[in-house]
Amino acid sequence: MKLRKISVAAAAALVLSLTATACGDDNNDSSRTGSGSGKKIRVGIKYDQPGLGLKEPDGSFSGFDVDVATYVAKELGYEPDQIEFIETKSSDRENALARGDVKFIAATYSITDERKQKVDFAGPYLLAHQDLLLNQDSDIVDGTDLNGKKLCSVAGSTSAQSVKSKIAPKAQLKEYSSYSECIAALKSGAVDAVTTDDSILAGFAAQEQYKGQFKLAYLKLSNENYGIGVKKGDTATVDKINEALKKMVSDRAWDQALKDNFGLAYSYDPSSKIGVVKD
Repeated sequence: MKLRKISVAAAAALVLSLTATACGDDNNDSSRTGSGSGKKIRVGIKYDQPGLGLKEPDGSFSGFDVDVATYVAKELGYEPDQIEFIETKSSDRENALARGDVKFIAATYSITDERKQKVDFAGPYLLAHQDLLLNQDSDIVDGTDLNGKKLCSVAGSTSAQSVKSKIAPKAQLKEYSSYSECIAALKSGAVDAVTTDDSILAGFAAQEQYKGQFKLAYLKLSNENYGIGVKKGDTATVDKINEALKKMVSDRAWDQALKDNFGLAYSYDPSSKIGVVKD
């Protein structure tokens, strides 16, 4: 697979340079209770995105979002064995926070103005772009070649509609219930391309069974600033998470997580830091 760089959004420089302050009422803030308390922290992640949030066959979890969430939880006072990872699908993220099902969500959660009306965000901690994943021998070059060909996306996603509206209005949309199904369809030739964030696509392409079979188109159809979602109004937790993210960058744990999870699909730039975009 062709290599490229991945980094965090420039806007994070403003967010993460702020000094954390105690805001609101912390009396019910479970993140203040640390090891030895017997309490756990519930964190929302994806279960089906290799490289980002994946539940392994043995019940463990892996991925960049998992590593970020684990680091943040530790800074909030929780050891790894005190973290309960909860699957939060895209359609239920806002509700999960509002209900109190999870303390925070790290699940390829793009920060948008619409979502900020319902939840608060820490970060962003990663910049991704909407893209296409293609078979290695595909003759699709600029996306317009998709006209008349089969494009796969997950049901309910806006990614495919973005492709159709911007570059390939005559693409034939095929919707599946998961990206795993889309990737399998791409491998078998049932579809010609899969679309979603490049970080998600790269995670699938980096899996052992798919090594060398796929490539990204590098179209950068959108900017997706991944943030950590927190219940609306919980500014104290937002401040603490921002401090945790800033520390994760300064002690290079962020760099290591990037290499560990995207090393096969992205080039690693050791000078990348929150606030410096290098695409």
